Amino acid sequence: MADTPVYDLKGGKPHPYHLVKPSVWPLAGSFAAGLLALGAVLFMHKVEFSGWNVGLKGVILGFAAVLSVMWFWWRDVVKEAVVEKAHSDETKVGFRYGMALFIASEVMFFVAFFWAFFWGALMPTEALGFQWPPKFVHPIPAFDLPLLMTMILLLSGCTVTWAHHAILEDHNEEAAKALAITVGLGVVFTGFQIYEYHHASFPFKESVYSAAFYMATGFHGFHVLVGTIFLAVCYFRTKKGHFTAKSHFGFEAAAWYWHFVDVVWLFLFVAIYWWGNA
Repeated sequence: MADTPVYDLKGGKPHPYHLVKPSVWPLAGSFAAGLLALGAVLFMHKVEFSGWNVGLKGVILGFAAVLSVMWFWWRDVVKEAVVEKAHSDETKVGFRYGMALFIASEVMFFVAFFWAFFWGALMPTEALGFQWPPKFVHPIPAFDLPLLMTMILLLSGCTVTWAHHAILEDHNEEAAKALAITVGLGVVFTGFQIYEYHHASFPFKESVYSAAFYMATGFHGFHVLVGTIFLAVCYFRTKKGHFTAKSHFGFEAAAWYWHFVDVVWLFLFVAIYWWGNA
């Protein structure tokens, strides 16, 4: 039996595309994101009301709201794909284009941070002592913890590819095992990054070097966290049998995103940890 329905001109569906039903989640997501942003602004300005840290409460509430919206919205998308069989082959092509464009936009997002780092590195000012890294900064050695973190991400790229091949052969138990290992490696990487930040000798505001370092590696760490959650969802969906050899775009999107995260880290390691510390 086919995984996707065939559209029927006589059956009231004159096209193969999926038109989504009215949903409250886009509006709810906008309010949740706005609450999170407002809470972050109030937190950075240290706004208090009757002794309450309003900003911190707003950040926590906003983050919880965003996670809730993500849960219910993606639940509906999974229902459309698995229960309603609404995602035709033509719809999946659109999904692939959309994911590719999203990753392309993410590439440009990180280009901005690399641009800032190289600008400071190639033209260090008097405030930096005319050298890079600045003379008052003690950078993190590239071939210490960063090298171990690189090996972890490269290994995770192998395990997610293992999971992909297992799904293509309809070996869901094997795919779930590979995904569990990938998620575990993502958690370990995040733990090492937190440890690295905790022991770094330079604060965020110290110089353009420290600002560029924390912005680039910090946003990458956030992407690793998002990718880990993405793959964890795929793990549970694999256990439930949602993916088949012919229909598994949800996993494909997660795998593309994870490989993107891996490649960005390789550029970070070479440019910031290694070349930038030479």
